[in-house]
Amino acid sequence: MYINNGRLYILSAPSGTGKTTISGEILKSIPHMKGSVSFTTRQPRAGERNDIDYTFISVEAFHHMLQAGEFIESAEVHGNYYGTSIKRIKEIQEGGSDVLLDIDTHGAKQIRARHIDATYIFILPPSLEALRERLYKRNLDDEKSIIRRLAKAKDEIRECLFYDYIIVNDDLRRAVDGLKAIILSGRLRADCLNADWFEGKFGIQ
Repeated sequence: MYINNGRLYILSAPSGTGKTTISGEILKSIPHMKGSVSFTTRQPRAGERNDIDYTFISVEAFHHMLQAGEFIESAEVHGNYYGTSIKRIKEIQEGGSDVLLDIDTHGAKQIRARHIDATYIFILPPSLEALRERLYKRNLDDEKSIIRRLAKAKDEIRECLFYDYIIVNDDLRRAVDGLKAIILSGRLRADCLNADWFEGKFGIQ
């Protein structure tokens, strides 16, 4: 039995802002913090492991789960489908761990529309110019792709005002520490207290 019920944290950011690096640091450094393995219909890439990186399923199985309402959010990307399982999130939370979901603003909107209790955090780049430099330096995209990513970034940045917290990633360590502070303070919230734990320890209902 745990002192607190696990919370759901939604983390969004434009591509190239450092969201994946930040979330990786959080998952490694904070006990009882987990990510949820998403379902996808795309083929595994080299080195990817089923049920660890993704759960790889058929298009038919995905649509069955979608129609059954089993996804908290889902998306189609380049002809492939992705979805986050409600059941998996609940299982993690009921085990006393928090869940960190690294998803885009579209997925965050879907979760918000379902009125699911969650904390929303947006990672901003220091500026659009700094983001442009990062995209060129990582050398993963051609010129046209970078232009598209920057245009999409502007649309995503507009959504940051609908989030609970905004972290500017002008220094990776400060950004990680900021996210840690949000999560650790969330664990002290009275509304996260596990009622069964409280009654068992103190005999108060």
